Amino acid sequence: MSEKKNRAADKAREYSFKACRRVRRDDGLVMYGMKRYTFRDFVDAVSARYGKLMCYTVYGGEDEVSFSYRYLAFKVHAISSYLLRLGVKKGDRICIYGESSPMWMMFYLGLTGIGAIAVPILPGFSGKETIVAMEDSGCIGICAQTRQFQSVADHCLDKGMLVFRLEDLMHIPSDVLSGMDKADFASAPGIDITHAKFSLRELASIPLEEDDIASIIYTSGTTGSSKGVVLTHRNILRNADRSSYEYIHVKPGMRVLSILPISHIYEFTIGQLLSMNCGLEIHFLGKPPAVSVLLPALKKIRPHVIQTVPLLIEKVYKSAVAPVIKGEGKLAKAYANPLVRGFVARLIGSRLKTTFGGKLKFFGIGGSALDKEVEDFLYRARFPYALGYGLTETSPLLAGCGPRRKDHVRTSVGKVHPDVDMVLLDKDGEGVGEIAVKGPNVTPGYYNNPELNAEAFTKDGYFRTGDLGAIVRGRLYIKGRCKTMILGPAGENIYPESIESVINNMQFVQESLVVPEGTGLLALIRIDLEAYAKSLKIDLDQAREEAKKYVLSLRGQVNKELSAQNRIDAVELQEEDFERTATQKIKRFLYPKKKEDGQ
Repeated sequence: MSEKKNRAADKAREYSFKACRRVRRDDGLVMYGMKRYTFRDFVDAVSARYGKLMCYTVYGGEDEVSFSYRYLAFKVHAISSYLLRLGVKKGDRICIYGESSPMWMMFYLGLTGIGAIAVPILPGFSGKETIVAMEDSGCIGICAQTRQFQSVADHCLDKGMLVFRLEDLMHIPSDVLSGMDKADFASAPGIDITHAKFSLRELASIPLEEDDIASIIYTSGTTGSSKGVVLTHRNILRNADRSSYEYIHVKPGMRVLSILPISHIYEFTIGQLLSMNCGLEIHFLGKPPAVSVLLPALKKIRPHVIQTVPLLIEKVYKSAVAPVIKGEGKLAKAYANPLVRGFVARLIGSRLKTTFGGKLKFFGIGGSALDKEVEDFLYRARFPYALGYGLTETSPLLAGCGPRRKDHVRTSVGKVHPDVDMVLLDKDGEGVGEIAVKGPNVTPGYYNNPELNAEAFTKDGYFRTGDLGAIVRGRLYIKGRCKTMILGPAGENIYPESIESVINNMQFVQESLVVPEGTGLLALIRIDLEAYAKSLKIDLDQAREEAKKYVLSLRGQVNKELSAQNRIDAVELQEEDFERTATQKIKRFLYPKKKEDGQ
């Protein structure tokens, strides 16, 4: 090899996460890219490793803003120093309430870098829900975007909380707040907390331990009740560090497109921290990911990595793929032929990759179950999709598989994470039981909730996930939720998710929800009215009336594909969109109640 090639190889290794020396600690953990699992150490590690590489870019047409890993560390240390001078101490709680942005991450890293605790709030939380979370966790301050702050402004002023504006990381002093209208928050004068002078020696003198609390995350789950999940520095960073090594094969400098809320642990750990650990350049849209914004951004950014939820790829499949392979054209006829189906799928898959920018290496899907028909196509198309399963309480990843074809066994979410000790409780005759776990990524418990903690953990310390699954040859298969499982009239277990998967693959069906009704099953079905109206050449009002008849006809079609115990007894048209969580799971707890209330 020439001297020039040697220098190039040395340069690549200098930036490579895979080249990091692995160290086994006294407690048995192998460190993959870090020396200690604290957020201060994390910032120092990625800054030292990838200093000049770009860390964040905010997409905005011609006016893009980018900055390096070294610049990020500089700003994070300045924020830490400013917070210390304000009197923020280790263990103090501050709420972060707003849309995803580099400023969100800067504030989080600066806050946790001095041992204070972040309380991330999903941007879709109402003001009332946010106030409950701040009261429960005892927040002394808030860093919020203007729109979100206006919903909690009165509470923050009454409590005398520290207030920071998230858009530009300005501290708005109390005397300014008291003399202004909350509608003027966006233009209120303040102090830029990223320009504070700092001393690395002073910051290093603050004792930080791996088991210190980093976040208290209030979930908005499918079961309704919000609870504060405690996660430590080690919980989160260990999951990001080990997952960087196990599941993703990328090079520093590759581009990530971030479209999910950072306040959700899936995007925070896997979308942000894992990407930073690998030296990737993270792009934010700067606007909600509407199609009109997303398509030109994909064309310009050409991301190598995207983290998303099943709903996105399922919508793409139904709008761009299903009409081609289920229609009347030549490709549909070819796809029906098993001998050439794989070739046709790869042809369509290459077009799909082009839609996502043409450079895609890793398309992460998590947060809820992926439709089986969609996964079957992605597998045949050799689309670089990766799957993951986890919970907020587990930081989040418990199982997963990378984008390589050999990593996948269809309908499985992948192999159990190597850090995780997983068991199945109360298994039935088919080997299905409640998934329970131990590991360095598992929460120590819920904040201020000893009763819930007693229910959540077994006597020997396993955390009960509430999910039902089976493990075959080390691979995990998710069957449903314990709370959504329906007990049939003969005592059999019915998993509504498997029935919904069949319904959702019917023509014109957007989504569905199966709930118990009496001794039978009721399916609430949402129809794509625009597509249905177009096919019948009628207007939307007429289509709405016709759709009521159409969903009734679906019952027979669906039942032909189901076993006797899973057959639905009644169907109804769901006229409004289902209400969803941040990861686009339907809030199931709302719908039996809404039906009983006659809504």
